[in-house]
Amino acid sequence: MENHGFTAHIGFLYPGHAAEDDYPRLARMVRPAADIRVVHTDFAEDAHTVEALTEMGSPSRLLKGAAQLRDSGIEAVLWTSTSASFVRGLDGIREQIDTLEKALQVPASTTAMAFARAVTAINARRVTIAATYPADVAVLFRDFLEHFDIEVVRLASHGIATAAEAGTLNKEVVLQFARENNHPDADALLIPDTALHSAGWLEELETVAGKPVLTANQVSFWEGLRLCGKLTPQQGLGTLFATEL
Repeated sequence: MENHGFTAHIGFLYPGHAAEDDYPRLARMVRPAADIRVVHTDFAEDAHTVEALTEMGSPSRLLKGAAQLRDSGIEAVLWTSTSASFVRGLDGIREQIDTLEKALQVPASTTAMAFARAVTAINARRVTIAATYPADVAVLFRDFLEHFDIEVVRLASHGIATAAEAGTLNKEVVLQFARENNHPDADALLIPDTALHSAGWLEELETVAGKPVLTANQVSFWEGLRLCGKLTPQQGLGTLFATEL
């Protein structure tokens, strides 16, 4: 019988609709199964541009979404957009986290911060980035990681204009994406778009890459469990989940 007292209760703020079904899938895959709430936040424009992403991750947008999680029993909350956190820089991310923690009185984080912590957790120092974003946005993710002494040995940007488009990419395309954007000197491969499906293919992604692969929805869920204090080693979810902190 599962230990229901150890069940994690996590809220995810997710902009729009693309690959949000990764979260209930991950909730079923972990043991014990997690109890989650996914709230879709609004934005002015679905576009991988610095301007649109900055607006998407504004405190006012986050507060509006957070209002739907009040009194929901969550133990932690994640802003699950990598790009709409790192484009705001470290100060902007701190503002996002502070906004959510004050509004909901639970620990908060963002997908960008989850990536930085996950890279450290698997003891990776050199990484390659396979980004769906245009080049000017992808560069900002590299700059963000370098604040944590994470060396980016290759940065690939694929110029996908919207989250909706990224969400339509199927398994074979995502596996090929990982295969083509690997680098022999990298300790891990990072795929940073929460609009890209990955939850069902984590082990296959690592087989293709021949190394740990961190994806946006994977690290977001891992970070939620960590914030709840309910992170235990798991199989079938890639190197990150199998690693004991």
